[in-house]
Amino acid sequence: MKKSFVKIFAALISASMLLAACSSAPTNQSSNKTEDNKQQTTQEESKIKVVTSMYPMYDFAKKVAGDKADVENIIPAGTEAHGWEPSASDIAKLEGADVFIYNGAGMEMWVDDVLKSLSNKKLVAVETSKGIELLENHEDDHDHDHDGKKEHDHDHDHDGKKEHDHDHDGKKDDKDSKETHKDDTHKAEDKDHDHEDKDHDHEEHHHHGKYDPHVWLSIKNAKKQMESIKDALVKADEKNKAYYEENYEKYAKEFDALDAKYTQTLKPYAGKNIVVAHEAFGYLGKDYGISQLGIEGVFEDSEPDPAKMKEVIEFVKENKVKVIFFETLTSDKVSKTIASETGATTDVLNPVEGLTKEEMDSGKDYLSIMEENLKALEKSFK
Repeated sequence: MKKSFVKIFAALISASMLLAACSSAPTNQSSNKTEDNKQQTTQEESKIKVVTSMYPMYDFAKKVAGDKADVENIIPAGTEAHGWEPSASDIAKLEGADVFIYNGAGMEMWVDDVLKSLSNKKLVAVETSKGIELLENHEDDHDHDHDGKKEHDHDHDHDGKKEHDHDHDGKKDDKDSKETHKDDTHKAEDKDHDHEDKDHDHEEHHHHGKYDPHVWLSIKNAKKQMESIKDALVKADEKNKAYYEENYEKYAKEFDALDAKYTQTLKPYAGKNIVVAHEAFGYLGKDYGISQLGIEGVFEDSEPDPAKMKEVIEFVKENKVKVIFFETLTSDKVSKTIASETGATTDVLNPVEGLTKEEMDSGKDYLSIMEENLKALEKSFK
């Protein structure tokens, strides 16, 4: 976490300088605006500014906010969300925002440090996974006494009345793990910088990898996240409450209909297995009785080693898996290798972590991509 904090701190300093420069810029050109431009500016300024941390949050916010808010996603199109960190200009956007919407549950590893540092006390920050029953990430199992599930309940009221203080579960486990790790590697810890990097990677993965953050891939959970977003918009812009409520109800019905379609379509395949690029589909599988085996883990830490490849290949053969799924934002090389070794085919199963520019330009959204995922799943089982 040390290296990540240094990067975040440097970005915060840069953001402060950027804001100072912007505030001192000349404004005399505004006097030359026409009356029409003034009216347009007034209308734009009356909209609340919403910043989101990743595509699903952006899409849900756009659906609810409609034309009453300017919604911006700080992760560029086509960018993998895991491991991404904000730049100084991204942090400056949060200083000027009314609402910040993020997934949480360990998805955005940078959020805690950034939110605690902001001077924007009017910011309404909503962690949309709050209150959702989380699945435990078993790939990083260090004697946690859990049943694999936990309701996520963090207080993220960032309105200036409460300090934004995240008391994450797992700090004690992280400490125990680090102490054990130090005992095992005491001989090399003095000046071995390579080893320090490995310790950093292990500690960061452990601290942020306790739960599976891909909650939006359950359509039921996605609807709950959209409701949390609606509540945040109402808090920041109460005069448009009825508008936000109406939009939420409209799309909630579409989410319910898609969930029902998934249930009906996948019911005959309950108990089946899928092989995926990384273990992002646990919540989807839980809803419809499907099990996943990931070529990579929940957080896409690295490419599989030979032992993992052997495990996946044997699993595919033993369970007669017909399709190896890959993702649009990552390489399909490993999936194709496994397919060639097993006689399977490959296809896309999209975790909707981010969309490419082409996908966004074509009008695709969460609902349409989940429709495509359903077709891909059904086809793989036939």
